[in-house]
Amino acid sequence: MLFGKKKEKEQRSVLEEEQMQSPFRTIIKNLLENKLAMGGLIVFVSIFAMCFILPIWFHQDLNYQDPTQKNIAPGFSFLSVPSDLKDNAEVIEFGPTYGVGVDKDGYVYEWGQLTKNLKKIPADMGKVVDIAVGQDHVLAINDKGNLYTWGFNRMGLNVIPPELKGKKIADIEAGYQVSVVVTEDGKVVSWGNTSAVDISTANVKDEKVKEVKANIQTAIALTKDGKVISLAKKETALDNVPEEIQGKVEKIALTDKAAAAVLKDGTVKVWGNNHDHIFSVPEEVQGKAVDISGGRNHLVVVTEDGNAVAWGGNENNQAKVPAKATNIAKLASGYYQNCIIKEDGSVVTWGLKGYLLGTDNLGRNVFYRILKGGQMTMTVGFIAVIIQFAIGILVGGISGYYGGTVDILLMRLAEVVGSLPFIPLALILSALIGNKVSDVGRIIMIMLILGFLGWTGIAGLVRAQVLAERNKEFVVAAKALGVREKNIIFRHIVPNVMTIIIVQATISFATCMLTESGLSFLGFGVAEPIPSWGNMLNNCRSSEVISQYWWRWVFPSVVLGLCTVSINLFGDGLRRAVDPKANER
Repeated sequence: MLFGKKKEKEQRSVLEEEQMQSPFRTIIKNLLENKLAMGGLIVFVSIFAMCFILPIWFHQDLNYQDPTQKNIAPGFSFLSVPSDLKDNAEVIEFGPTYGVGVDKDGYVYEWGQLTKNLKKIPADMGKVVDIAVGQDHVLAINDKGNLYTWGFNRMGLNVIPPELKGKKIADIEAGYQVSVVVTEDGKVVSWGNTSAVDISTANVKDEKVKEVKANIQTAIALTKDGKVISLAKKETALDNVPEEIQGKVEKIALTDKAAAAVLKDGTVKVWGNNHDHIFSVPEEVQGKAVDISGGRNHLVVVTEDGNAVAWGGNENNQAKVPAKATNIAKLASGYYQNCIIKEDGSVVTWGLKGYLLGTDNLGRNVFYRILKGGQMTMTVGFIAVIIQFAIGILVGGISGYYGGTVDILLMRLAEVVGSLPFIPLALILSALIGNKVSDVGRIIMIMLILGFLGWTGIAGLVRAQVLAERNKEFVVAAKALGVREKNIIFRHIVPNVMTIIIVQATISFATCMLTESGLSFLGFGVAEPIPSWGNMLNNCRSSEVISQYWWRWVFPSVVLGLCTVSINLFGDGLRRAVDPKANER
């Protein structure tokens, strides 16, 4: 008897709890019990947060392009100096995605992302004493004065010019598919892809050159009497060497668009184009500079007290000198990487380590573009759903409430709109408008097309729900009280079916995202340089990209797939939570 009363009491408490629990709480409870739906929600919220929050800290100009960084595979090996070299370094130089170093015994090391030809280090070089690193090749000299080159082997770059045979070498330099050598008698010899790089040794044929510095476009030379001469055939901003520094220069450096010099009195002078505030030389280096080196868009100076100071572009932390960069004996900067060799032979590096998800054909960071592309794809999908539901609720509510002729006319209109082939219509409109509208106008057009052609399903769903609700007691009571019909529809009936509408909204959101991505993939959606997941995939349609540059299409595809599947899983779980009996049907 005692146990029977206890069991009866427990059953009664459960029934009382169910009676007290609101429909909303029931939906939430059912949803939380659906692990698949909750997993989908967590995945979608994570992707959403990643796309809308991370770009606050990770910024990249939409028009950014860098040919030196194109089609780089994922990884962070650019600064991974081998352990055997870290405390025994003599020389270190950087290419765009790799580094080359020489230890005190003359042994050569390589790291980073290397081409097959870069890995073919000559075996018979002996003790190497100096190296120069270009875009995709290396130039080296041993203790006997012999030159060696490996890497890119076209345009005659792999053939040492015969006029250098028997000559003593004073300096070597490597640029974009071009090599430059300065002999001890001050003559300059260059070879390689001279059509791609603007270099003319004729500019210094009557000068005794001390050293040469090259970037991906041209080069400058420093003579033994302290003058700077541009080696460009065509007129450039680098030709405008300040007259007051001629004859006083000790060291030179180049960025892509500017040149810099350290004078005999330790001051630094910069000329050319003032990109990335490169002309703004820090005050603490003036009068104290002893060495200088340049990357793509930044400069680094070593002061007389053995410390380094950097300025210019800092998008890859290339101008953020670490605190341990002290007691500097040698400095090297290239592209977005920097290295100092301390007096004890130890190495400190900073700058670009690599890319989490690689780069595309224009050198743009795939991870950054996935974030910005997610913003665009989700924004287009969200606004399109808002438009769909605004029209669908309006048409469906009126049609279901009034019925009769109004219902027939509105539903026939919905059938006509629903019968329009969406993709062909979108392609036709895009072709007709083409470049007549701005990028923003094109995006607005896509959202409007998605919204105005996608409301028919929502209208039918709302109509069916309103038909089921319009004869219920609360509607009859509202009519008896004289409530206006529009208020009855949109303040009394529609809120009662809002859970069904929200379920449909989640599914429609995923559909709109896929449709936008499909249009962009076909080249008729969001246009470059604005990224979306669809136009990122549009750039990956060639067999070369699919086979060789897998990261360019795999990661956007995975993120888009995860996002849409997770939304659909959550939407399905929400539908089951709203209507638990659907599981039984």
